[in-house]
Amino acid sequence: MRASGDDLRYEERGDVGIITLARPEARNALTFAMYRDLEDAVRTTTARCLVVTGEDPAFCSGDDVRQVMGGGEAGKAPSTASADRGGPRLTPAADALLYTNVPVIAAVNGAAVGWGMELSVMADMRVASEKAKFGELFVLRGLVSDAPGIGRLAQLVGREKAAELLFTGDVIDAQEALRIGLVSRVVAHDELLPTALGLAERIAANPPLAVQRLKAGMRDALDPDWRELGAWVSTNLAELFTTEDHREGVKAFLEKRQPKFVGR
Repeated sequence: MRASGDDLRYEERGDVGIITLARPEARNALTFAMYRDLEDAVRTTTARCLVVTGEDPAFCSGDDVRQVMGGGEAGKAPSTASADRGGPRLTPAADALLYTNVPVIAAVNGAAVGWGMELSVMADMRVASEKAKFGELFVLRGLVSDAPGIGRLAQLVGREKAAELLFTGDVIDAQEALRIGLVSRVVAHDELLPTALGLAERIAANPPLAVQRLKAGMRDALDPDWRELGAWVSTNLAELFTTEDHREGVKAFLEKRQPKFVGR
């Protein structure tokens, strides 16, 4: 089986592929290895529809702040625009998800925050457990969101509500997500995966070429140039990773205190 590591599992049930983030002790915070496995699972799937979920208690709490953000220490944050990678670019896992013609359903079982919310927004549909929560936390770490938060969130909830979520870093619950149109339905927690799989099976039963063309057509009609936007995000993140405010945001999170931002 492809793309299966200790912290991410991929399995196929008939024509439906299931990607499960499986690092529950860290609320499924993403490591570099998980990013690579996620990209590989999406690019190599032979399924007709994908379901992405997390092991309880969370869907995905975003990046592992110690590994991916360097724990807020100067000089330890990653370069997002390194020369050996060909310059600024869209996050590879995001590239895979945004350009696949396989329909993707996010089964959001708990907190989907930071890149976890980006992951949910990249799906074509979101089914939420009553325990789900959503938040674009990047601003609280002194950063910009990834491309989906800028390029797709406003499509789902409107520009004004998207701006509020991006600029404040507020976390909303499942019912508020349903009210503003971020998710299509909210179900009891134990009904989440059966509901998402039932929807995926209905999609997978349809003519696959027609479904794929419909998804490609929606992308052409509605989406920005993801790779151009990804390069903008990468360039800005590379600069923001070096700021005092970014280091303060990460340290305050790790030390469980309120941050004090200075604009440097």
